[in-house]
Amino acid sequence: MSDSIYLLVNDILKGRQLSISGVTRELKEKGIDEHRLVMTGYLRALKDLRKLNEVEIPPSKVYSLVEIEQADTGDIYSLIAENIKSLESAFTIPVAAYVLSRTLERPVFKEEFIRMGISAKNLSDYLTSPDCVLKPAEKSPKEYAAGITKLKVTTGEPAYELGTINESVLKHSNCILLRILRNSVDLSGLIPKTKSTSLQDYV
Repeated sequence: MSDSIYLLVNDILKGRQLSISGVTRELKEKGIDEHRLVMTGYLRALKDLRKLNEVEIPPSKVYSLVEIEQADTGDIYSLIAENIKSLESAFTIPVAAYVLSRTLERPVFKEEFIRMGISAKNLSDYLTSPDCVLKPAEKSPKEYAAGITKLKVTTGEPAYELGTINESVLKHSNCILLRILRNSVDLSGLIPKTKSTSLQDYV
């Protein structure tokens, strides 16, 4: 595929999302006649390169552009993944769930735990452990998945929320949120030189 097709795809998807058939049809109108299977592979490759978002809306997959800010600065999942590395293993999953669910104001899907660096096996082991504080969301996952366009949610995939929030989980979560905030904004000129900037001040 040439660079010109990539530019055309970007132009076609600007401000909207289309299925593979929709993209193929509009390319044909612009003089590019590619087989649908070829375009399927091309669009999925762009998704793997994080140039496009892919969302399954049965019976089709639809594609939209990844916002420049998201591509350049990283997403919420990578920010949380980077900051939970320092936690004791017992707190990793509940803190990740708390931080993401409070940020997005909804339960957390399995795919999102994986994006935060938590393996499917570790999540499965935690969910069956006696120390687990997560529970399936009270509402149907479909209600949460319907409006999500930047995440592929498998049909029937459960969403989890915290059943109980103990003081330790809350303390660690607040530290993670503060760390993300401090690393995301320019605080120069606002903190006295004599003031310690350690996160331990907030624990």
